[in-house]
Amino acid sequence: MASRPIVYRHYQRALAQWPVDVLRPQVSFQGSMRRRIEKQFGPSNNDKTAYDPSKESKDTLVTPLKPSDEGAELDQVNVLYSFLEDRYSKKYPLSDRLMKPLSDPEHYEKIIKELEEAPNRSWFGSMVNRWKGMIRWS
Repeated sequence: MASRPIVYRHYQRALAQWPVDVLRPQVSFQGSMRRRIEKQFGPSNNDKTAYDPSKESKDTLVTPLKPSDEGAELDQVNVLYSFLEDRYSKKYPLSDRLMKPLSDPEHYEKIIKELEEAPNRSWFGSMVNRWKGMIRWS
């Protein structure tokens, strides 16, 4: 493939901006999406070996995009961009009543604090928290 379809370039741009999951760095959304688009559009021009569809098995071979499929792919890229731009939280903001329930107004703040601390916690700190969770003082 001499030139890449515009959908491929949009996917690459969106995935370059996608944040890394600090809680699970070994699980990469970007990596799985890149494998999918490489399978869809063939290897990049940076690869040393040329893309040869005849070398792939029939079950892994992806047919080239039809114009109608390209529109569907562009819709999927648009969804990625909408997540990156946080369109949905701007369009549907969460109310204080939802974020601070009367039963425990600090519930979601505690969860956010825990999620921010978890990636930097040592093994011993994780074990202490686990034991704290098992022992209930009433």
